[in-house]
Amino acid sequence: MTVADVSTQDRYPTRVSAESAMLDRTDPVVWPGVDSGPATSAELASHDAKGFHIVEGLLSPAEVQAYWQELERLTTDDSVRADERTVIEAKSNEVRSIFEVHVLSELVHELVRDPRVLDRARQLLGSDVYVHQSRINYMPGYRGTGFYWHSDFETWHAEDGMPGPRAVSLSVALTDNYPFNGGLMLMPGAHRTFVSCIGETPDDNYKSSLKEQKIGVPTEDDITKLAYEHGIEQFTGPAGSALWFDSNSMHGSGNNITPYPRSNIFIVFNSVDNAPVEPFAATGRRPGFVASRTADPVRR
Repeated sequence: MTVADVSTQDRYPTRVSAESAMLDRTDPVVWPGVDSGPATSAELASHDAKGFHIVEGLLSPAEVQAYWQELERLTTDDSVRADERTVIEAKSNEVRSIFEVHVLSELVHELVRDPRVLDRARQLLGSDVYVHQSRINYMPGYRGTGFYWHSDFETWHAEDGMPGPRAVSLSVALTDNYPFNGGLMLMPGAHRTFVSCIGETPDDNYKSSLKEQKIGVPTEDDITKLAYEHGIEQFTGPAGSALWFDSNSMHGSGNNITPYPRSNIFIVFNSVDNAPVEPFAATGRRPGFVASRTADPVRR
């Protein structure tokens, strides 16, 4: 049996009922266990209260330029485009995402191990960490499509078997993030509520959900309740800025109809003490390039 027994193991049941539900989070947001790191006490307090915090100037202008050139190299490489790790926009036929980019790119491999990144991830999760997922997201001008409201943890729990929300995502802007070019929106404080979603997980759901997610998204009523309770903030800032956000943050983005593209490097760190088990609401595991099951700690 590949679906976990939710009656005895599942603290965050989802996709198992005809009705949605809002459950109180039972796990910490900032975990004890690592007492030092680059995050300040104010940043940790913000992360705990809002579910996210922003680090301005994580990358220097020269580093941004190097990573942008790497993105251009990857998106124009025919072999990368043909690889199953690359997701193509359903309508425009342009590259939307390239997964497992820390394996494909030596530059991103180095970024994962950079003390500015790795030590902050360890500080937030209170343990050694590994890369659960990495990708480059590319939202071109005029034709870039957004992501509907969702919690990443809901998917990682249901389809990957991640037991609890002891994971954190890093989004590093490689282009300027304006309020009008599809920047990420988040609901501050909503990370303390787990939204149990309706609907069963189709086989190989990842093949369509990475282009347009339809399963594992909250109802409009649930989104409305959360938005009126918590409000909505947006990640904006110059290239090189970084957003750290909790795995259960409610977030989404709109389409980009401006001439200004928006691209970012996306890295998910999971605690080695939160390694995936069997999926809680899917009949099979997603591929390793979408969700790593090798919980070997990242070392410098």
